[in-house]
Amino acid sequence: MVSKGNRMRIVIQRVATAKVEVQGRVVGQIDRGVLALVGVGHGDTISEAKWLAEKTSQLRIFPDDEGKMNRSLLDIGGSVLAVSQFTLLGDCRKGRRPAFTDAAAPEIANQIYQSYNECLRATGVRVEEGIFAADMQVSLVNDGPVTLILDRTSS
Repeated sequence: MVSKGNRMRIVIQRVATAKVEVQGRVVGQIDRGVLALVGVGHGDTISEAKWLAEKTSQLRIFPDDEGKMNRSLLDIGGSVLAVSQFTLLGDCRKGRRPAFTDAAAPEIANQIYQSYNECLRATGVRVEEGIFAADMQVSLVNDGPVTLILDRTSS
């Protein structure tokens, strides 16, 4: 079953450090900031990518001087490590093998993923990336831990 669109989903993890490797080579690495695992679904557009990029950059998930989550990536000068992950659109409701029919075709997903990264950069956030469709190894130190799921229904 194909979704009606607007399924773009991002898992945000606040990190002390994060890196992504491809074939033993580091292709993206950040210190304090956010690891963003990005899944793109059928019907997603640059509009969703822009909205989610602005939400990512402005989400107040970093502690202020009193320890309350009151600061954003922009406030702390943090970075984003963005990694494409179509499996976020996996449907596990039937059987034992996830169905990935809600994930966008690779050429479309890559365009939307790249748009998300460019929209993040436009907000002033430094962005490192994984390699789209590559077999990647992601390492991170989750800070908190703080992990959130963003999609268009989040507000």
